[in-house]
Amino acid sequence: MNVYEKCPVVENETYLIRLIQQEDEQDLFAVYHDKLVLPFLNSDNCHGSNFYCSKLEDVHNMIHYWLLEYHEYKGFVRLSIVDKMLKQVIGTIEIFNRTANDYFTDCGLLRLDVRRDFEIKTKLSDILKMIQQPIFEWFNCKRIATKAPVYMVERLEALTQEGFVKSEESLIGSDQKKYYDYWIIEK
Repeated sequence: MNVYEKCPVVENETYLIRLIQQEDEQDLFAVYHDKLVLPFLNSDNCHGSNFYCSKLEDVHNMIHYWLLEYHEYKGFVRLSIVDKMLKQVIGTIEIFNRTANDYFTDCGLLRLDVRRDFEIKTKLSDILKMIQQPIFEWFNCKRIATKAPVYMVERLEALTQEGFVKSEESLIGSDQKKYYDYWIIEK
């Protein structure tokens, strides 16, 4: 399966995870406009971006870029997480198979951005449980890594519950900067 030819959909009774759409911008404004969510967003190696959007237009432009990156450059996949009961997009997942000269090569790098009211162990665990196996299949990677600093208490509990362990390795960015606080799970 080539995730860049046809983006798969994953769903259970609670969530639908699918390719991001421009129509998601209003719901995602609640995520990327909330300054209290900023510390939970992984912007490592993103050339200084912190993903904060002060205007709806900023979210529009960000989604446009993410879709361009997916369709044209095949650099990463950005998926929307739809809460089926609320009928709202409550966050996004970015995934790509990282090729680098460090420990995190051949690694499905996972960025999970959710609304503040979804930064809860049970909700995060449900999402991780849904997406973990598909990531291994879609990207044929040997491990998945995601960032979670010590203050992300609920996320750390969810990661631990789903089998992730803290890596002592640093991720080396394209600018040679070292990034820490990554949690991994092996295939």
